[in-house]
Amino acid sequence: MAYRVINRRRHVGLQQLSSFAQTGRSFLGPVKATKFITDAECHESVLISSTLRLLEGLDLTCAVGHLLNEAVQAQNDTYRIGTSTLLFLAGAWSRAVEDCLHLGIPTAVIVSVMSEGLNSCIEAAVSLQVPIHNVFDHMDNTSTVYKLETVDVSLCPFLQVPSGSGLLEEKHDFKDATSQLLSTYSLSGTHAKSPKFFKPQTKVETEKSTSQALKNNLYTDSFCRKLALTHSRHFNRTYNSHWINRPDGFLEQLGSTPKILRCNDLGELAVGLSHGDHSSMTLAKAAVKLQWQTVCLQQANWMAPFVFDISRLLTCCLPGLPETLSRVCLGYVTSVTMSSITLIKELQDQPFRVILIEGDLTESYRHLGFNKSINIKTKLDSRELSEDSAEELWTNCVLQVLIQFNVTLILVQGSVSEHLTEKCMHSKRLVIGSVNGSVLQAFAEATRAVPVAYVTQVNEDCVGSGVSVTFWMSPHDVNRSNRIAVLLTAEGLNLITAVLTSPASAQMEAKEDRFWSCVYRLYHALKEEKVFLGGGAVEFLCLSHLQSLAEQSLNKGNHACLGWLPDSSSWMASSLSIYRPTVLKCLADGWHEFLSAVMCNTATHPSAVEARSFVQQHVQNAVNSGSPSSYILSEYSKLSSGLVDSCISDNLELVPRVYDTVTPKTEAWRRALDLVLLVLQTDSEIITGLVHTEMNSQELDGVLFL
Repeated sequence: MAYRVINRRRHVGLQQLSSFAQTGRSFLGPVKATKFITDAECHESVLISSTLRLLEGLDLTCAVGHLLNEAVQAQNDTYRIGTSTLLFLAGAWSRAVEDCLHLGIPTAVIVSVMSEGLNSCIEAAVSLQVPIHNVFDHMDNTSTVYKLETVDVSLCPFLQVPSGSGLLEEKHDFKDATSQLLSTYSLSGTHAKSPKFFKPQTKVETEKSTSQALKNNLYTDSFCRKLALTHSRHFNRTYNSHWINRPDGFLEQLGSTPKILRCNDLGELAVGLSHGDHSSMTLAKAAVKLQWQTVCLQQANWMAPFVFDISRLLTCCLPGLPETLSRVCLGYVTSVTMSSITLIKELQDQPFRVILIEGDLTESYRHLGFNKSINIKTKLDSRELSEDSAEELWTNCVLQVLIQFNVTLILVQGSVSEHLTEKCMHSKRLVIGSVNGSVLQAFAEATRAVPVAYVTQVNEDCVGSGVSVTFWMSPHDVNRSNRIAVLLTAEGLNLITAVLTSPASAQMEAKEDRFWSCVYRLYHALKEEKVFLGGGAVEFLCLSHLQSLAEQSLNKGNHACLGWLPDSSSWMASSLSIYRPTVLKCLADGWHEFLSAVMCNTATHPSAVEARSFVQQHVQNAVNSGSPSSYILSEYSKLSSGLVDSCISDNLELVPRVYDTVTPKTEAWRRALDLVLLVLQTDSEIITGLVHTEMNSQELDGVLFL
């Protein structure tokens, strides 16, 4: 836990925000340091490796803590990724704003320059976007499967994730897709080994044809998209570069064969977005591929492009089992009590008739918005009966309905009466509660069952058929919750379950969070059909871009270089002209801290000082080149020409790119800066009145902020 003494003479809120953000510093980059959170009351511990779980365990009772939690929750609810970036940049930029205030820069100038500076960075980052096209077109015949191994890529300043790769070429005939669906995708027996300061661990041998194809296709970095703001005199600058603009928006390198930087393979995309978590990304990629195959089989003549439906992907966590059992399978996997084993053994070879209940299956349940009518006369008031008698009467009524329509499986979205579950088990009927709404919808589509709110609404048209229930694992393999996993399938069921196992119960929540992070990175990349060049390339471009703008503003004295409004007041215009270079440099310090922290976390540099010096050296080289984006692309192109650490591998062309999502990343930047500027402007409100007479002499020496 980071600790910081709050200086009452300075902005308290910014200091609190910086202190909160320091707690999540270890979550940056591909190598995340986990934390233990212990409950002071029950003394139970949980292992976390995400910002969201961290904030759940912190005391956020202050106003700044609430604002920070709301910003992180908003990012998580919308994108499910990018929260660690948001938290760190909020702390880094809060310290940058504190430095600006210490230098006497007005609050209005800080807000204006930082907002415009970030917008300029986001526009400049468009040049590092990589389009994604037709990643599923080659999966029906022959596709390249990327095998994840640990490898050190010392291409700096772009912080390549220590994900290195080997490549295996496998042939998949789409005619065998049906047989593939009968099996499940599981983690290979060889897991990514623990990196020892990312020394090379293995050399991958492949056929020469594969190597040559990768050299020609994977790293053709002669083109990159670049934003051309020809309508603005402020952005229409000429760089000394070997890249020229094409009418279609791409960059063309002079004297080179025209090639376009793009990603056309799902395996390459998954490796690039794994960010060091190879086991989780392997499962995420398998889930996407399995859903694609399922949709293709169900809709053979449908020509519309495939869209990954993340609502049809579920997780089932089974603590106490080996990690090698983690896998992705078609159908619905859930856990039931041990008392259901005998019933499932008797009925697993028979088709189940199923009903779907939306809500709770209890005697006291009433749907949302239910109002008891005053015009109904009750002949027998249940209040006159004992509680046990009312429950028994309702249970018998439910059983009569189930027997009447020969229902053997009941899927309930909410909770289930324990008494009813026991009665159903004695009559050889299986009841499963706490079922996700998307699961009910999937079973409704596959079995033609109609979801109802109450059992009394069930008729023959509401009952589905054709569901099979089997054991997902051996009945002798029981997890630590004394529950057994079962698999529910039906013909045409478009539902995929990722079964996550771990021998340590404390790691289960963190494992599930990491899996969903990988899934959502793939989801957003496929949805937007574009990604950023990753490994710190985008942050490095923002840092170089801001430094270039600061130097231009300082040297030329051009107070309109960022496109400020010409009708601003004379005081504001003069203040912008004076303070703009300083504020831009402070904003750039946030990117500087970000890159340095990632490099320290990945152990590429032993200290923050060395990391900052290393980053600054490359920033200066990028600024001197006249075009930071071209400098970044030229450094990336060195991968294919062999200008990397010679001890990595003999097959340098096998080193994959690193990718980042576009919108989740940029929105995390915006939310972080908006949070800092909100706290800044809130802190700047000074309380006046009689209260100031009660301040002691020590507080009167400076300004007391809220």
